[in-house]
Amino acid sequence: MRLRELVDPDYLPALDKTFALARPAVGLGADQPAPRILLLYGSLRERSFSRLAVEEAARLLQFFGAETRIFDPSDLPLPDQVAGDDHPAVHELREHALWSEGMVWCSPERHGQISGIMKTQIDHLPLQMRGMRPTQGRTLAVMQVSGGSQSFNAVNSLRLLGRWMRMFTIPNQSSVAMAYQEFDEGGRMRASSYYDRIVDVMEELVRFTVLMRPHAAQLVDRYSERKEAGVPIDSTADLSAIAIAGQS
Repeated sequence: MRLRELVDPDYLPALDKTFALARPAVGLGADQPAPRILLLYGSLRERSFSRLAVEEAARLLQFFGAETRIFDPSDLPLPDQVAGDDHPAVHELREHALWSEGMVWCSPERHGQISGIMKTQIDHLPLQMRGMRPTQGRTLAVMQVSGGSQSFNAVNSLRLLGRWMRMFTIPNQSSVAMAYQEFDEGGRMRASSYYDRIVDVMEELVRFTVLMRPHAAQLVDRYSERKEAGVPIDSTADLSAIAIAGQS
């Protein structure tokens, strides 16, 4: 499988567990089974800071009780490079997307934008696939890493793409400036306000994912899609008619 193996998943040297909630979504809904989160990163460098940031995010998500998968895009073809997108990496990416309840997207900023690797992964996720929608209704957290001063160009673009893919992007986000200073030789993120923000973002992602679990299908139930599919409303099961009865 094209998944990154997470090294030392339980080792969190930069996290002060005195202030960390092991189950941040308690009281918001059923947090079992574990929320399923797919993480995508946007660089193929051997020392990819977007990948290292995603790995830190995955460790935190597991600490918060989520199940994670980190997709490895190293052999993903360009969109339309293979006829009908019939490539094992494309098939696997879409399977992981269908498996997920939420996602984390982390891109390096290049020339003021997200990387081509990041965009390629998103472009391989169709809005509709054999009647299923790999992204619609899922939660999304966006992150970026920069080689220079702090910027928000990449996360802003990822937010736009998340909206286009009909996802619910959480309010918080992470932007790590001068990322080469934020990771040690072993690839672990140093304790800093940037790390603390990633903790905040992952905590919030788990909360929103659990909160939306029982409501995601209803929130993305669209008139245009029902009409296109030829699915009429069952008046006996239409609770909205009951809710407005007697208000006219």
